[in-house]
Parts: sequence; structure tokens; C-alpha cells
Amino acid sequence: MKSYLSLIKFSHTIFAMPFALLGFFLAVNQPGQRFDIRLFGLVLLCMVFARSAAMAFNRFLDRDIDLKNPRTAVREIPAGVISSRAALLFVIASSLLFVIATWFINPICFYLSPIALLIILGYSYTKRFTPLCHFILGLGLSLAPIGAYLAVTGEFNLIPVLYSAAVLLWVSGFDIIYALQDEEFDKSLKLHSMPAFLGKKGALNLSSLLHLLCVAIIFFAAWSVSHHFPALSWLNWLAATIFSGLVFYQHTLVKPNDLSRVNLAFFTTNGMASLIFGGLMILDFYV
Repeated sequence: MKSYLSLIKFSHTIFAMPFALLGFFLAVNQPGQRFDIRLFGLVLLCMVFARSAAMAFNRFLDRDIDLKNPRTAVREIPAGVISSRAALLFVIASSLLFVIATWFINPICFYLSPIALLIILGYSYTKRFTPLCHFILGLGLSLAPIGAYLAVTGEFNLIPVLYSAAVLLWVSGFDIIYALQDEEFDKSLKLHSMPAFLGKKGALNLSSLLHLLCVAIIFFAAWSVSHHFPALSWLNWLAATIFSGLVFYQHTLVKPNDLSRVNLAFFTTNGMASLIFGGLMILDFYV
């Protein structure tokens, strides 16, 4: 179990899960909606199954590449801890369980489930032909708020779409920062990434621009939420402020000539930003 949790980097669930929960609670606080523990459990299962399928497939598809990279050679498949066949079976099982879970939610989630799988699994191929791969990863995680909202209401709404747009820009930006570590390796294998395409300085500048746009959308979403839910308190604005501060803070940790704190910027700072933001937003509905 420990090996499989490591294979899918289960701890990284903290990036998208708070936004999925935000989408869910935005929906259940709409007029005529109510909290349903069964539906809540199904939404959580969908998140876990979808992310497990995506991460395991990425590890399966990149197993030969990971073996050549000293940074990733210790991962479970190249290290022989989990076989390629076992990883692929895990992907298939997780994908099927995801689709089955959507069947028990509502028809629109079930009908859209293959499209969601196409995006989150298809991401693993993109580094082979385009430096836009970071945006496909961001798109995959951005489905969380919209998907959770659809699970409750069966309808689209501007506010979860705004949060999804913010997630797309946020994730794309910090994935570019994480990819700085493999710039030379990607070039040597003719793999595509923004650091390999733009260089470290150019990639960091692009990441900063994406995060600036992300913060602008987060505050616009805060304004939209405060007008849609007049009873909300100042916690909505505090959540946006703290999230924005942490997003900008990670750019003080990483320099083109100093990547020693990439993991602090990538995991710790972004993980805290997501948890604090989602927690404060959800708390605001019940204070």
C-alpha cells in the first residue's frame, strides 16, 4: 500500500482536493440544494480514482525516461518496486472505478467522465511533442471545481468556472517551476517543457505572468462569490489574500541560478495555499 501511495504521490492530492470541495460546497449552498453525505463520498472517490489513474499512467508511460534521469530513477517502476504490468492494471482499475462512481452521481457526470479521463491520461503524452504540457496538467486539475459543482447541481455556473480557470493558471505556473530541475535532461532527450523551450529565466517569467493572472481571477471570483452569497463574511477575502501571498512567495524561493528550494516552493508553499484557501472558503459558509 505504501508503495502504491508513493507511486501516485497521494500527498499531492492537497493541490486539487480543496478546490473540488469548494465546488461541492458552493453547490450545496445554492437555493434548493442540501448536503448529501452519499454524494459527498462519491465526489471524494471520483477525485481519488481520477488522480490515481492519471499519476499511475504517467509513471507507467514515463518508466523508461525516469530510468535515465538520476532524479527519478528511484521511482517505484524503474526501481523495480512495482512492475509495469501491475501499474497498468492499477490504471485500468482506477479508471473503471472513476467511471462507475460517476454513474451513481448523475447522467451529465457519467457522460463527461470519458472526456475527463482523456484529458488527465492524455497529459502524459504531451511532453513528447509540446512545451504546452504544463497547461494540459493544469487543465486536468482544473476540472475539480466544475466536476464537484456538476455532481450536486447537474448544471454549469460561472463561479466554479472562475475557480477552475484560476487552478489551470496556478498549476501550470508551479509545474513550470518544478520542471526547472530537468531543463538539461529534457533537452538531452528532446523532451518538451517550458524550461527547455524558454530557458530558466524565460520559464520563470512565464510562470510569474500565469500566477499574476491567477491572482486576478481569484479576486474576481471573491467579488462574484460575495455578491452571490451576501451572507458571507470577510473570510472570503482573507482566503484570496493569503492564497495570493503564498503564490507570489514561491517566486522568491526560486532563482534561475538557485533551484535548491524548488521542492519548498512546489509542494510546501502550494500545498499550504490550497489547504488554507479551501478551508477558509468552506468555513465562511458555516460561520
